[in-house]
Amino acid sequence: MNIPLTSYPRVVIIGGGFAGIALAKKLSKQEVQVVLLDKHNYHTFQPLLYQVSTGGLEPDSIAYPIRKILKDFPNFHFRLANVEEISTKDRRVMTDIGPLKFDYLVVASGAETNYFGNSEIEKYSMAMKTIPESLNLRSLILENFEEALLTSDLNERNALMNFVIVGGGPTGVELAGALAEIKKGILPKDYPDLDTRLAQIHIIQSSDCILKGMSDKASQRAEDFLEKLGVNIWKNVRVTNYDGRKVTTNTDLTFETATLVWAAGVKGATIKGLNAEDYITKGNRLLVNEFNQVKGFETIFAIGDIACMATEEFPNGLPMMAQPAIQQGQQLGDNMIRLIEKQPMKPFIYKDKGAMATIGRNKAVVDLPKFKFQGVFAWYVWMFVHLFFLIGFRNRMVVFVNWVYNYIRFDREARLIIRPFKRKLKG
Repeated sequence: MNIPLTSYPRVVIIGGGFAGIALAKKLSKQEVQVVLLDKHNYHTFQPLLYQVSTGGLEPDSIAYPIRKILKDFPNFHFRLANVEEISTKDRRVMTDIGPLKFDYLVVASGAETNYFGNSEIEKYSMAMKTIPESLNLRSLILENFEEALLTSDLNERNALMNFVIVGGGPTGVELAGALAEIKKGILPKDYPDLDTRLAQIHIIQSSDCILKGMSDKASQRAEDFLEKLGVNIWKNVRVTNYDGRKVTTNTDLTFETATLVWAAGVKGATIKGLNAEDYITKGNRLLVNEFNQVKGFETIFAIGDIACMATEEFPNGLPMMAQPAIQQGQQLGDNMIRLIEKQPMKPFIYKDKGAMATIGRNKAVVDLPKFKFQGVFAWYVWMFVHLFFLIGFRNRMVVFVNWVYNYIRFDREARLIIRPFKRKLKG
């Protein structure tokens, strides 16, 4: 990999997400050599992926080059690589561009879509965990409407204009709200010769409420907002299969759709060598102690979505969200210096800063530790928080200008089919 030899301890970080970037920044001016490995050369602001999928933003608005984030930091190296295996015995990371020795290893590989073993759903549904997946979804949505113009088969046309979102968490709720606004304000103008009123948007949730991790009031208000936008919400229903056209459930309900978005769950993106049962817990996450050390190792750590740190409040591990990842990355940076200097490390204590979700124009729900509110003010708070956490002044300005333009004009300029997306379907 052409990483220079140095007398400093080498810290290898796998993953350039919220956790990995926070750790790299924390170690940036310390006497350690930091090597960050990622299969993409950019950091993705995942909370806004749904806006790329629905044409509200272009991908470069929510992506930022990793090299640029850390360009002024001494002893930092980035390599574009796919990590294939970890040799814990030899302290070596095996990648598609070669091996790399480490003194300390931090796994921050994040999460991937969890299909719960259903290969049919994995094959035919759409995920939205990465920028390429979001661009695929955007292309598919627009292509379906183009196809709907051409068919004279009413059932086929309805299937092309129907959307089923599996999962009523923030991703599913925000995507449904965005699609509902497109149906209301954009499709009639883009497709005047198509009766877009027939388009249907469905959320299927296996539990008895949406936004389950938030307060009851936030869940109920979000449901009210969605229903006013014309979204159909199906609770206590579990999807059992999807063949590219027909969605079947554990009830008598079935749905005909050409677009099923799977937002029903995620699991840790484990790596060979650290994927044995001794290290893995529920959700395919790595078991870590209060210092983020992987079970059984002193020099191997895990942070962010991949790490399962059980606490009294979160017995199944901390939420797989940005805040725990950022906080873990920042504290681990301090703890690694303490470890190198043979000082006692400090246990990680998660500071819950709340949760929020937007359901379209002037509609959002916000749960803070001391305050809970919904509606227009919550929507402004949601916008401010997301702008604040975006990396880079340009990204903040581009997103802000896009939001202002979209708000004033009720438009989404990025509804472009840049690269067509086609799936092989049965029959």
